[in-house]
Amino acid sequence: MRTPQGTTGVSASGGTVELVGRRGADWTRIATASRPLAEAIAELDTPDQPTAHADPAYERSVASSSPSAPRFEVGQQILWRYGRVIETARVVRDDDRGLVAWTPSGSARLDAVPSDGRRPREVPLQERFLVPWSAVERTWTGPGILRVAPTGMPWSVWFFRREDGTPDGVYINIELPHRRIGGEEAAVFTRDLVLDLWIDAEHRGEEDIWLKDEDELLAAVDQGRFSPRQAEAVRVLADHAGADLIMAAAWPLDAGWEEWTPDEHADLPLVLPATPSMAAARARSGVRSSQG
Repeated sequence: MRTPQGTTGVSASGGTVELVGRRGADWTRIATASRPLAEAIAELDTPDQPTAHADPAYERSVASSSPSAPRFEVGQQILWRYGRVIETARVVRDDDRGLVAWTPSGSARLDAVPSDGRRPREVPLQERFLVPWSAVERTWTGPGILRVAPTGMPWSVWFFRREDGTPDGVYINIELPHRRIGGEEAAVFTRDLVLDLWIDAEHRGEEDIWLKDEDELLAAVDQGRFSPRQAEAVRVLADHAGADLIMAAAWPLDAGWEEWTPDEHADLPLVLPATPSMAAARARSGVRSSQG
């Protein structure tokens, strides 16, 4: 007996989820109306991006879809930057389709957490985007993760695995299309847009698809992170991911990345670079968690 569509619950990370579809069927729209992808992206790619990243490198970055965008070398360490949250990753592949990168278990990351010591999920929804925050260095826990950023798309695709290495599902993180910078500052820049999709690993070809954190998106509107129109644009992006990526089984979902495993060298944990910009990022803090 399959779980009925519309079932709600709580994810392992503490976010609310709703079963919104199954692969092999038509996508049921989340947003109140459909809009072109580029129009929804423009609604969200606001002029405050340099302030959110607070790094001069962002000003020199270029869109990943630009012919002048730098390419990364296989094995190169890069930073995957979500404003004040900075992840480490090692490049697996980088070509016209997009970037594939591996974050080994135990790799360093810079997180933004409530200044009072609580974890973000421990902050009630009604104040989640209002509390003071500070930057804290942590490590990636659990099995390593393979992330794929299709060029120019407002999402990245995260292939999760269990402790025994078998696939555990696919996470579609809704985020702004990437910008890049090469050289010693090698990084991709994006912004997390709260809403996510999760594809279960079971029932191959007919996997359950869950919408994650709709309640947090509503809280982001109430607390000034997004306007109502921007929140609707986020839902539009999720609809495009659902229809054009998941239901269409588009790249990278058609490439077998869920079975990829790193070699011994690629699986060595990564550290954050000892650079002036990283020192500045470690020192960051703010009075409202909706900023940055």
